[in-house]
Amino acid sequence: MEEKKKFIHSLVFPSFFLLLIWMIKITEVALEMDFAHLGLFPLKTSGLKGILLAPMIHADFKHLFDNSLPLYLLSIAIFYFYRPVSYRVFFLVWFISGLIVWLTARPAYHIGASGLVYGFASFVFFSGVIRNNIHLLAISLIVVFLYGSLVWGIFPYDLRISWESHLVGGLTGLSMALFYRNYGPPSTKKEWPEEEEDEGEEGDQEDQFRTEYTGDRDR
Repeated sequence: MEEKKKFIHSLVFPSFFLLLIWMIKITEVALEMDFAHLGLFPLKTSGLKGILLAPMIHADFKHLFDNSLPLYLLSIAIFYFYRPVSYRVFFLVWFISGLIVWLTARPAYHIGASGLVYGFASFVFFSGVIRNNIHLLAISLIVVFLYGSLVWGIFPYDLRISWESHLVGGLTGLSMALFYRNYGPPSTKKEWPEEEEDEGEEGDQEDQFRTEYTGDRDR
């Protein structure tokens, strides 16, 4: 029952956020408006609002759809496995990566939740490595499979894509995994008995058998 409550709780905020970004896109299309100017524009005061707004704005429905599933799955994983720090991880990745992009990226409007996807994927993966948890690693690999360009997205192969957001998001996720390394599920590594102990037990059994056999023989 406790696990069921925990799972339901992990769905609440990710579902709300996913619904919000879809409603924003539907409203934009319905009003025949373009919200791209609300995105993040580096080193401009007017572009600072994009640190907050950019992840909720998408170029088109394909852009939004491509981000939705991996964002949803990773958010659920964070809220399920890292409940005590889930909101901190979510918003720190959001705002720290946004600020760094504003300070360092090329002059253009940067929009979309893909920076969050890279940040959360990096956090879950590296936390899985640090904590030696196979479940977290499996989730990351599933996301990489679903989000096929995840690795290549950190390189400037297509200047229409904000590769800076991807790279910075990934590095921010790594830093969060290191900072919160003491939080999350326990290791799934199996603990095997030491060989020396086994050999000692076998030796004791052999000595006991030898004594009993010799005793029978002397009678």
